[in-house]
Amino acid sequence: MIVYIHGLNSSSRSYKAQRLRERLAPHPVVAIDYPAHRPAEAVAVLSDFFATLLGRHEGLEPAVVGSSMGGFYGQYLARRFRFSHLYMINPALTPWSLFRDHIGEIMTTAHGEHYRVSEDLIESTRPYGVADPCDGTPSTLFLERGDEVIDTRIAERIYSGCGRLMVWDGGDHAFQHLDEAIETIRGHLDRTRH
Repeated sequence: MIVYIHGLNSSSRSYKAQRLRERLAPHPVVAIDYPAHRPAEAVAVLSDFFATLLGRHEGLEPAVVGSSMGGFYGQYLARRFRFSHLYMINPALTPWSLFRDHIGEIMTTAHGEHYRVSEDLIESTRPYGVADPCDGTPSTLFLERGDEVIDTRIAERIYSGCGRLMVWDGGDHAFQHLDEAIETIRGHLDRTRH
């Protein structure tokens, strides 16, 4: 099973979620909506989801795919729940630096909710950062160096000694190598199928 965690201002019905469902069938892909722009609430919603999912399916170790802020939250949750693998697509691993240039901007979620980027919002992401991801959690990062939103060198540096890095030149934050990433994920699902 795959659980997809969408990025900031996105939703469970995003292109990436739809493409994962199409290309990974018959493997089940579950995507959840959560308020990515409210970190404490985001972690609470996602934690409740995983606690319920794993409580209903004893022994289940889902693979998790997190995109952008979904990668940030996935990294945090992988230290609290048992995942068979964590995949991150252009992850926003240091959102406190990413948001700094957007203070005061009004953003809109896929569900039409408006919010302002503030210092409080930025600081509220810090408790969910992972200081040392090299703890044995199996992780693969899919990165495009042409990402215009996130500096992929941050993720390359953080995971250089402990994660599998698949890096492409060019691309953008929407991520143009999704089909290649999906084939890597499919390989993992096929190997771990019970």
